[in-house]
Amino acid sequence: MKSLSGRDLLSLSDLNASELHGLLEFAADLKAGKSNPQFPQKILGLLFRKASTRTRVSFSVAMYQLGGQVLDLHSSVTQVSRGEPTSDTARVLDRYLDVVAIRTFDQAEVQEFADYAKIPVINALTDLEHPCQILADLLTIQEEFGSLKGITVAYLGDGNNVAHSLLLGCAMAGMNIRIASPAGYAPDAAIVNQAQGLMEQGGHILITQDPLAAVEGAEVLYTDVWASMGQESLANQRLPLFQPYQVNDHLLEQASGEAIVLHCLPAHRGEEITEEVIEGPASRVWDQAENRMHAQKALLASVLA
Repeated sequence: MKSLSGRDLLSLSDLNASELHGLLEFAADLKAGKSNPQFPQKILGLLFRKASTRTRVSFSVAMYQLGGQVLDLHSSVTQVSRGEPTSDTARVLDRYLDVVAIRTFDQAEVQEFADYAKIPVINALTDLEHPCQILADLLTIQEEFGSLKGITVAYLGDGNNVAHSLLLGCAMAGMNIRIASPAGYAPDAAIVNQAQGLMEQGGHILITQDPLAAVEGAEVLYTDVWASMGQESLANQRLPLFQPYQVNDHLLEQASGEAIVLHCLPAHRGEEITEEVIEGPASRVWDQAENRMHAQKALLASVLA
């Protein structure tokens, strides 16, 4: 286990390539039952401003399996909902908890919390990044292909938080990452530049509006909803624009013959992905969802060590 004792994970770029690979190896060992670290009486706080299924449950189960306890600090049942400053909340919870996972809108809120708290702070999703999701994604790809280096991932759809963290994670893992989005919906240029700086030798990044160029020969096809949480009102107007980026049998046929399909869920069948593909033989979506727990267990154990 590579110790990240006391460290925050606000972005995947908070790790270096060696630490990323170490976390994935540790997660694989935990999943295989080769390691069973215990942290009795350690307490994880979940401070969530956004709805959650996989993140909430996977973090909770992971912490329980590590011998610790979980406090659900949803904003509706704390003073956060009445406008208590993040800095005040952070300094108080720092004295009660051993680690906190925050799921919110603004990346600046997670950063401010980390600035005022001494305990490890984990970004469980913001509008900018979703690092824990990509840890699970990379674990799933590693399980499928035995190695990450040189694997090509094609992400189709909105250049959102998942696309941002996927860019950073693939760059550090020595993978090729292609993002295909409609005009005006590409990933943030600053994140793309950051990923370019992290890219291991031999890997490449492609940002394109052409879904066929993205998927050609790719080993992994990845998609997400076309309108993220908080953007639901925009869904209908986006549908025609995003339709060419739907992961369907036609696009899958252009990928590698051994290609797998990933989706971070929840999925809107018939929009960003078809029923046939998500339920088909190429889908690894349910392994991917399970791996949230194993990857986050490895992360929790590493920061608590």
